[in-house]
Amino acid sequence: MSNLQYESGAINASDCYGNAWSLVNNKFGLYLGVGIVTMLMIGCIPLVSLFLVGPIMGGFYFLALKDMRGEPVDFGMMFKGFDKFVPLMVIGLIQSIPGVIFQIIRFSMNIGQALSGASNGNINFFQSDIPNFGLAEGISIVMVFVGLVFAIISIVWSIALQFAIPIALENDIGAIEAIKLSMSAAVANLGGMILLILLGAVAAILGTLALCLGLFVAIPVIWVANAFAYRQVFPLIDRQFNMTPPPPNAYGSSFGSGMQ
Repeated sequence: MSNLQYESGAINASDCYGNAWSLVNNKFGLYLGVGIVTMLMIGCIPLVSLFLVGPIMGGFYFLALKDMRGEPVDFGMMFKGFDKFVPLMVIGLIQSIPGVIFQIIRFSMNIGQALSGASNGNINFFQSDIPNFGLAEGISIVMVFVGLVFAIISIVWSIALQFAIPIALENDIGAIEAIKLSMSAAVANLGGMILLILLGAVAAILGTLALCLGLFVAIPVIWVANAFAYRQVFPLIDRQFNMTPPPPNAYGSSFGSGMQ
């Protein structure tokens, strides 16, 4: 069992995003390139990407955490997660469960539409004399309800497993233990985690409004902000990386500002 300790109520979401923007802006080309490659590897390779999510995101955390300490970083570090491929792969697969379920729901909706004769998209919902109209309407209502429930579960799932990848990356523990520790830490920092997700949603929306090209900047900022949140919750530095413990305020509002 691990004796890792975490802080309760430690997340300052606004600081996480302010510091993340400073970090990304200082090495804009590096984070842009790493972010694009990461998004492509975890989003554009059907099925195989499920097994790469954990190791690839682990590599991104590795790079971000080193950069936060002021250590030299380079593009090749995005693959450092493969050094712990198995535990990170397992965590990535478990984190991807909501996404898999979402695809199943979409597939079920398509089948339902086909069976109800609504697959051509020409149903007039103001007319009730269309064959199977009741079935189509019923399926739609059920799917909306299922979608809302699924969205809530997905958010809870995301919060609970938020820290699992960096925990497993920095410590010699198994995937299940990292997940359990992540859940405990997330519960102890629930308010900060919710605000962190809300700010991430705002960043993603702004990125989308910027002709979608802004997402290539917004998403790395979101991931780096998550790394700052992780370090706020787990300030003790792992022995494996031989790091010198930072001062308590190193990952708070004074980051990059020269303040003591």
